[in-house]
Amino acid sequence: MLHVKNLVFAYQKSPILRDINFTIKAGENTAIIGESGSGKSTLLKLIYGEYNLNEGQIFWNDTEVLGPKHNLVVGYEFMKYVAQEFELMPFITVEENIGKHLSNFFPEEKKIRTAELLEVVELTSLAKTKVKLLSGGQKQRVALARALAETPEILLLDEPFSHIDNHQKQALRRRVFNYLKEKNIACIVATHDKEDVLGFADQIVVLNNQTIAAQGQPKQLYKNPKSALVAAFFSEFNFLEGTFVYAHQLKVVQNSALRVTVKKSYFKGSYCLIESQFNEQTIMFEHSSELFQNDEVCLEISK
Repeated sequence: MLHVKNLVFAYQKSPILRDINFTIKAGENTAIIGESGSGKSTLLKLIYGEYNLNEGQIFWNDTEVLGPKHNLVVGYEFMKYVAQEFELMPFITVEENIGKHLSNFFPEEKKIRTAELLEVVELTSLAKTKVKLLSGGQKQRVALARALAETPEILLLDEPFSHIDNHQKQALRRRVFNYLKEKNIACIVATHDKEDVLGFADQIVVLNNQTIAAQGQPKQLYKNPKSALVAAFFSEFNFLEGTFVYAHQLKVVQNSALRVTVKKSYFKGSYCLIESQFNEQTIMFEHSSELFQNDEVCLEISK
């Protein structure tokens, strides 16, 4: 279990993070979300032991995670960190990068393990290719596989699918997170992408103004967002009747007090996102087909 207790950190005088407290059990997936500059990447680096804490403690089970003041070499055997920079070895092959830290005393096991991880990240066809010849998304997949090679107890992922093409991202995301569950590997994902969270995370930690602004299960936060930051992470939203209402929760009806004027339609594939005006407020809602400028329709909140 990971325990983050009363964490405070500042690069200079002003805190980047303060009063950070949360726990993660073995095999759990925790998503860290927040705006750019909120401290998501910094928090991962602190958990990895890359920086020294100003205050607080971090434990993995009974082992305290300490920074460079205490450790000549950053990091711990039970923990792996996949940064956005990848830090791969460019002049050796994909399979050599993945197998680099696996024991050569058991060559057959190493071969099987490397092949398994190549399959998880969908790079089997590029096993013999030198890393320097790969695209950014392919390098990101190599970095994921390499981190998994030694079966860590906890994996830290910083925007893990950001460089990967959309047509590959969905299947890869399922394969990686399902693999972590099967192996009972705890995971912390810093992300801007709700697709990294919904369907996979056991809990969400929302960072804002240097501290934890919200924390809970994805379904709980999605259904009851307490701030615009949380609501915006999940979808287009409006603030109506003192609460946050997602665009998809507004339906066109024959008659209601919420009569809006259409300003613009945005084609979204299976639906259109409609921008409309109600008094001085912009109202966004979803509709099955395009509506036209200056059309007037009535809306109702559908829970």
